[in-house]
Amino acid sequence: MIAQIGDRIVLEATHLGEARRVGVITAVAHDDGAPPYRVRWLENGRTTLIFPGAEARIERNAPSANGAAPRAATSSPNH
Repeated sequence: MIAQIGDRIVLEATHLGEARRVGVITAVAHDDGAPPYRVRWLENGRTTLIFPGAEARIERNAPSANGAAPRAATSSPNH
């Protein structure tokens, strides 16, 4: 799984009665976009560090007005 800052991460529910979780990736730990990711969850605004599993998918951030994809800055998951 590869992501950039600004991409959305969607975690599908794995148990009956659980809700889907959607968040925005605010930091990636590795230059190649591999996990872990720092994510701000849309339902409550909390930020967590996540190592996504099989229930996760990435929705790419839309390209900018000039057609170029946004450049993802990397940062340490500890910052």
